[in-house]
Amino acid sequence: MAHKLALIGFGVVGQGLAEILVNKKEELKTRYGFEGKIVAISDLHKGSLYDPNGLDIETLLSIVRETGKIDSYPDTPTLVRGWDSFKTICQSNADTVVEVSYTDVKTGQPAIDHCKAAFESGKHVVMSNKGPVALAYQELSELARKHNVRWGFEGSVMSGTPTIRLPLACLAGNEIREVKGILNGTTNFILTKMEEGMTYEDALSEAQRLGYAEADPTADVEGFDALYKIVILANVIMGVPLKREDVSRQGITALTPEDIAQAKAENKRWKLIARAKKEGDKVVASIAPEKVPLTDALAGITGATNAITYDCDLAGPITVVGAGAGKTETGYSILIDLINISRGQI
Repeated sequence: MAHKLALIGFGVVGQGLAEILVNKKEELKTRYGFEGKIVAISDLHKGSLYDPNGLDIETLLSIVRETGKIDSYPDTPTLVRGWDSFKTICQSNADTVVEVSYTDVKTGQPAIDHCKAAFESGKHVVMSNKGPVALAYQELSELARKHNVRWGFEGSVMSGTPTIRLPLACLAGNEIREVKGILNGTTNFILTKMEEGMTYEDALSEAQRLGYAEADPTADVEGFDALYKIVILANVIMGVPLKREDVSRQGITALTPEDIAQAKAENKRWKLIARAKKEGDKVVASIAPEKVPLTDALAGITGATNAITYDCDLAGPITVVGAGAGKTETGYSILIDLINISRGQI
């Protein structure tokens, strides 16, 4: 039986998932017994469609590429247009809500309220949004349990790289004493370019030109993006109800060419490190530029790549390296949560 999906948002990530569902349809069905059927899309700017029998994904993708909207999708006897996000969540026949709307990371809205509406309607939720997990993990987890539904958010930390699933599944039995990582590709790209001789300003301009950095890069370069991710990891992986205000934060904007040269002379390399470490009965977390010894696995991570190290009492340090963003990569993070929900493994 097909797994019915309602997409809240149809931007880069939603379209990335849709492309995967088309391109890998037969493989997913044959190898994993998974067939994803999109029955609804509600996007504030692109439009809203609901068909309980399923929407044609290839037609949707063609239309949105040509027009930027989904309004010209052809009528069918069962097609409904114009539902807002909450009506789509509550009244569609979807099994799972894929929440990939634009969300204010400072408030987690509207994604937090979307999750609540879905859980209360008996629907699972899969998302790549950081805000709800960082700001309302305890509350939303309890609500999902109460309504006997599942909540997947693998893509909220390192896109399709299994930052959350790997420690929960493959490192079970270990005490994870510390989590540290490069959780922001933009800053890592800038620091790599500075080590190659660029000034901070020129490296930032290059990152913006390549699409790694936004016109306003504050969330990246001042450490806010990494802060939300380490809060998620502390809550989910270490089981500690850490809040964003508990994390000390320093970005990379004050680093100078002289700082870069000094690190080189010491056989070290600057990285913006997100860290959560057990100290007694509490966890201390920080975001800060650090001079990392070249012998450290994180020192070799260059460009826009992300990486994370789990310090385990039994397995020792385990480092995972991979993309932290991208259309296909983040679309995949949604897919793996969907497959595991269909298997009953989340």
